[in-house]
Amino acid sequence: MDLKKVERVYSNYARVYDQIFGRIFHESRESAVRRLNVKRDERILEVGVGTGLSLPLYPRHCRVVGIDLSAGMLEKAHERIRSHGLEHVELRRMDAGQMEFPDDSFDTVMAAYVVTAVPDYRKVVTEMIRVCRPGGRIIMLNHFSNGNKLIAAVEKVISPLCKHIGFRTDLSLENVLEGTSLLVARKEKVNPLRFWHLIECVNKKNGSAQASPYQRTEPVAPRAYSSLPHNG
Repeated sequence: MDLKKVERVYSNYARVYDQIFGRIFHESRESAVRRLNVKRDERILEVGVGTGLSLPLYPRHCRVVGIDLSAGMLEKAHERIRSHGLEHVELRRMDAGQMEFPDDSFDTVMAAYVVTAVPDYRKVVTEMIRVCRPGGRIIMLNHFSNGNKLIAAVEKVISPLCKHIGFRTDLSLENVLEGTSLLVARKEKVNPLRFWHLIECVNKKNGSAQASPYQRTEPVAPRAYSSLPHNG
């Protein structure tokens, strides 16, 4: 997969994404956001925000920035923001593997169904770590390859086919976390099929002390996101 192909695939999905995938993924999305225990003025980045299905789920006392590469998806997300009056949410068109935010811009970074749908997951994870403050949280909601050898073999076989429709099936959580500063604080299977994993990590970059995944270690002042460079 390359970036142009990913953008084209998901822009083509934009008109039908909510109807096809909305119900399938909604329960796990809702579960992920509900369990965040979001603090007042918390700065949240949603990577791969898509059509914005999860945006109405965030409490209005936080600040949410959603990014996506697909202009078609973001158009639908803008419509959702307007229809729900989500004044605490901002959208940017941006490559998740090369974000335009300064270091430590966010308290929490959420990536739902993202790391298996990008050309270079290592670049994306590295960027999520960079823009998340030390001791902050990085949440991944995703399918990761199963430890079962038979299922893993099937996933590996079908992965090249799945790439044509925008995702891969043969990526393990161990591969994603290898060599990073992320410490897994919680891992559980979600949705009725238990096919997706909700992974909550603490960002221990720069040798930061382990933080509770549910509470800040220090107060964080609100950031005026409108002062950051806007790209669309």
